[in-house]
Amino acid sequence: MNPMYSPSSTAHPIAALESQSLFGGYGTESIVQDISFALEAGEWLSILGANGCGKSTLLRLLSRILPPQRGAIFLDGKAIHTQPTQAIAQTLALLPQQQTIPPGLTVWQLVSLGRMPHQPWWRWDLDASDRQQVALALASTGLTSYSDRPVEQLSGGERQRAFLALALAQSPQVLLLDEPTTYLDLHYQLELLELLKHLNQQKGIAIITVLHDVNLAARFSDRLALLKDGQLRYLGTPDTVLTPTTLAEIFAIEAAILQTPVGLQICPITSFASTFTPVETR
Repeated sequence: MNPMYSPSSTAHPIAALESQSLFGGYGTESIVQDISFALEAGEWLSILGANGCGKSTLLRLLSRILPPQRGAIFLDGKAIHTQPTQAIAQTLALLPQQQTIPPGLTVWQLVSLGRMPHQPWWRWDLDASDRQQVALALASTGLTSYSDRPVEQLSGGERQRAFLALALAQSPQVLLLDEPTTYLDLHYQLELLELLKHLNQQKGIAIITVLHDVNLAARFSDRLALLKDGQLRYLGTPDTVLTPTTLAEIFAIEAAILQTPVGLQICPITSFASTFTPVETR
């Protein structure tokens, strides 16, 4: 890739987040290989693929946790690795799969941390504008009445909403979420994804989620990115990329595809090339 390339040099609108010929991984191993795509403002893209295909690694590269081995990432038209960390945090927020909770921290205190990128280094407390943003983040996630409750006392679904409120307090244009429905039951999975859809549509936040549930991804996402062996094999709307052929290639399953009132639903029938060997019992 030409290192002088910039998406702003084209006639197309600047993408909220763009990956250009991206390679990355750990050490010298390239887990993610030659991935290019653009996330438009207000779009929801979900990354899908089998375990170990590079989904979480790609998200770490996009969020600047991992440096790329080759290629580049652009955030609002600017190369992400040339921007100050504070400037990136004012535009992009990440909700990781696992969060560390300091003991005794209240929900308000946790969400207040989201305002740090917007504060000068010499200020230690929130001003009126910061407090308003924290209050809005709590209201958006339905946690206003939980402000004084310790985070460790929240249920799994409430805790996910609290960390989402922390991310929203940053006032991001782009929100990255790594398997946000993990460890949540069906009720809380739907509650969280419906909340994200509301934020996506009402506030115009561009979203990238790493998800395991193909049906939930198809229901809530505008586009899907299907990965295999660290490479982007398919990118498009759910109805164009979810076919029996692609499901067999990406997930090694035979599946029926059903049209339902909430969109496409994938019904697995059987798996291919299983490495599981039954053990006889007596």
